[in-house]
Amino acid sequence: MPIGKARRALGLLLALTIFAAACGGDDAARVTTIATTTSVAADTPQADSGSGDPVMDSRGLPPVDPLSVSGDIAVAGSSTVFPLAEAMAARFEDEGYSGLITVDSIGSGAGFERFCVAGESDVSNASRPIKDSEVESCRAIGREPIEFRVGTDALAVTVSPGNAFVTDLSVEELAVLFSTATTWQDVRAEFPANPIQRFIPGTDSGTFDYFVEEVFHEDEGPILAAGNTQLSEDDNVLVQGISGDGCDPSNASTTCAVGFFGFAYYEENRDRLSVIDIEGVEPTTEAVNANTYPLARPMYMYSTASIIAEKPQVGAFLSFVLQFVNEEIGEVGYFPAPEDVLNRAAEELNAAL
Repeated sequence: MPIGKARRALGLLLALTIFAAACGGDDAARVTTIATTTSVAADTPQADSGSGDPVMDSRGLPPVDPLSVSGDIAVAGSSTVFPLAEAMAARFEDEGYSGLITVDSIGSGAGFERFCVAGESDVSNASRPIKDSEVESCRAIGREPIEFRVGTDALAVTVSPGNAFVTDLSVEELAVLFSTATTWQDVRAEFPANPIQRFIPGTDSGTFDYFVEEVFHEDEGPILAAGNTQLSEDDNVLVQGISGDGCDPSNASTTCAVGFFGFAYYEENRDRLSVIDIEGVEPTTEAVNANTYPLARPMYMYSTASIIAEKPQVGAFLSFVLQFVNEEIGEVGYFPAPEDVLNRAAEELNAAL
C-alpha cells in the first residue's frame, strides 16, 4: 500500500543555537500529558522582567527566537497530524530557523515504531494515545515518552458529490456500512441499491484505530473482513478513490464510494467531496467544542525529556508549536484543544525543558 510521505527541508544558515534547554527533573517512568498553550503574538518583545529572567508568554513558556535555532529535527507519524506539523515547521522556517527539519507522514503506528523501536525520530505525531506496548518499546531503548496534545480532529465520513441520497448516518449504520453491507440499500432500505466501494486508512493509521474503537468497539475483524475495501496510509489515495467513483443513484450499476479520514483532508478537498453528518451532527467548530460530534478526537506529538536535553532545537520547536499552534490550527482545518487542558500545559512543558 502506498505511504504518503512528505519532507520539508528548512535551511537559511542564519544563526547559532542559543535556545537553552535542560531536563527539568528525572525522566521518570511514566507518560506525562502536555496539552497545547494558547498563542502569543509573533512580535512579543523578548525583554526581561527586571529580574534578569526572560518575559514568559501568557502561560509561562519561555520565548523562542527561530533565528537563534539550528540543528536537525526529525518528525514522523500520523497522516492526520501531518498537515498541522507541516504548517508549524513552515512557520518555524519562515521566522528564521536555520536547521533541517523533516516531517514524514507514515501513520501513527509506523511513527511510534520509528520513535520507540528504531529510535530514529525526535518527535512522533499521533492521532491516538500511545499504547502500553509502545511505551514499553520506548523504554527498552531508554526513551520515556511525553505526550503533547496539539489540537482536536473531527473524523470526516465522506462520499462523492454524485451521492446525494446520504446526508446523515447513525453510528450503528456506520458499522453496517463498513462491514457487511454490499449495497447502500443494505444500510437503509430507502437508499438505492448501488454497490458500495470502501476507502479506508491502513491498519498502521491512528485514524483506523480510532474508527474501530468508536464504531466497532475495538473489534477490527468486521471492517477488515468487508469486501470491496481499499486500505491506504495515503489519504490522497482515499480522496481520489471516493471523489472519482462515478456514482449515479439513478443507475444501480454504478458504484457509490465512501471513506473516512481526518477533517483537514475533507476541508482541503471539499469541492470534490461531501461530508456526512453523524447522529444528526455536522462536524463543525461549535459541535467539536460542545463535544456533540461523535467522531472528534485529540491529536498528539510525543518526545522525551532526554531528547530535548540532547537536542535543544527539539525543545525550541515544541515550545514554538505550543505557543503558536492556535494561530495556525484553524487554517489547517482542525480545532484547538479545550481551554482547561491548555491551562495545564506550561508547567509540565517547562519541567521537561
